[in-house]
Amino acid sequence: MSKSQARAPSLDRPFDVERRYVRMKALREDGFVEFDFSIGDPRICVELVMREPDYRAFCDIHDAVRLSALEAAALDAEELKWRYGQPGLAE
Repeated sequence: MSKSQARAPSLDRPFDVERRYVRMKALREDGFVEFDFSIGDPRICVELVMREPDYRAFCDIHDAVRLSALEAAALDAEELKWRYGQPGLAE
């Protein structure tokens, strides 16, 4: 399968309380990282902000899975589906 044919990864992974996920949202000019942190399911997260060195240490301590751009896009589409009834709708 070529890259253009690649699908977004499935979000239907089994819930695993031992697995941690991070999704970097932004690296700010002031050196802080905005990110989402999840335990067990990347669809259920909290938003956090830390200095970049602290963020890296946090990810290492929790052995966090860093979500790819494709996984992040799949999460965004899922959120839109729940918010607006169909994926991709903005209003």
